[in-house]
Amino acid sequence: MMRLFDQKKYFMVFILLWFVLLILNCNLNDQPTTLVNLSHLDHLYQEIIMDSIPVAIIHIYADYPDYHWVEAPGEGIACVDDVARAAVFYVRHYQYTTDKTSLSKAEKLLQFILSMQAKNGLFYNFIYSDYSINKTRHNSQPKADWWAWRAVWALGEAYTVFSKIDHDFASKINKSIKRTFPSIDSLIQHYPETRQFEGFVQPGWLPFGGAADQTSELLLGLIPYYLSTQDSSIKPYILKLCDGLIKMQLGDSLTFPYGVFLTWQNFWHAWGNSQADVLIRAGKVLNKESFIESGLQEVRFFYSYIRSEEFVRKITFSERDDIIESIEIIKFPQIAYNIRPMVMASLAAYEVTGEKHFAEMAGEIALWFFGNNSEGQVMYNPETGRCFDGITGTNDINKNSGAESTIESLLSILAVEQNLISRKILDDYYSQLKKD
Repeated sequence: MMRLFDQKKYFMVFILLWFVLLILNCNLNDQPTTLVNLSHLDHLYQEIIMDSIPVAIIHIYADYPDYHWVEAPGEGIACVDDVARAAVFYVRHYQYTTDKTSLSKAEKLLQFILSMQAKNGLFYNFIYSDYSINKTRHNSQPKADWWAWRAVWALGEAYTVFSKIDHDFASKINKSIKRTFPSIDSLIQHYPETRQFEGFVQPGWLPFGGAADQTSELLLGLIPYYLSTQDSSIKPYILKLCDGLIKMQLGDSLTFPYGVFLTWQNFWHAWGNSQADVLIRAGKVLNKESFIESGLQEVRFFYSYIRSEEFVRKITFSERDDIIESIEIIKFPQIAYNIRPMVMASLAAYEVTGEKHFAEMAGEIALWFFGNNSEGQVMYNPETGRCFDGITGTNDINKNSGAESTIESLLSILAVEQNLISRKILDDYYSQLKKD
């Protein structure tokens, strides 16, 4: 009897274990897979010591076929430009996944940015292989340029996270952002001055007297920072900078160039153009319907046009007798940085309107990474996390995979995967790609 009882007991334990394993297996199968692979970005990431402070950097280049780190001649091994974007990615990855490793990496990258801040409140850009700051290169000096605004972007987004979990580090971020305000004030003081370039309005209070692309990068940081702090001194910055962007919008739903925002002077180029994205987001935060409508116009109409043109890189315009024409269209190179702003703006458009086709558009634009481009070339590989550095011409692919391409592709795909509609488009396409 005792032996029979033991057999029944062991049998019941076996059944229970089998049932538990079955449930766990079902739950694991239900977990959504992700195309976001951090392996290559983690490969570019390195922790170092600068002036006795632990920080982290992102190596600028990694070249085909072995993808070892490559130094940029005359510039250095890492820069605020790329570190800032990587910090944004790791912050967002933590927000979506609660991955503590990503949070830790973001903090160390942000510490590098803080270490690169100069006395004037702006930022040096590059460091050499001995970890000393490059203070002589023209694109490494602390001035109101791309790397300064990207630093503000990273710091502004990061503040929203660290203000809730690490008040000491958040305080450092806050102080750093505020040190950039005099440089922003030096721009805004020119409001509402304008000038003309080849017949097109150039708002004098934007960086370089009308650099709308740089302005949008700055706003990517100011908007979440304002949302977190409700600092009343930030609101006029956002209002006036957005007003400058709107002044550079051309055409409408029926008239070429269909609501595009000029990048600078008389041309539009694809990379870094987050104008529609920030206008939609600023309009939502500040309850400014005119901002939202302006951003939506570019997404609705110009994005349709540019997709029909196979994502050309640059268009130069002329204006005569109130008629705007394109006088030059340059197709290549096409890079990941061309795609991310359009993906983000399309998702922002969906968020404020609830219109399904905007989310579908985001997914469809992101398919550029998976071969839906003029060359039919898969640019991002989910197995390695690498994104090729660009389509440089017909049947010509730059197979290097540096920081910018890696980060911009990951930012795009991570964002698409947070939306069920855009995610399905991406997943379905990739599943068919694997079958083929």
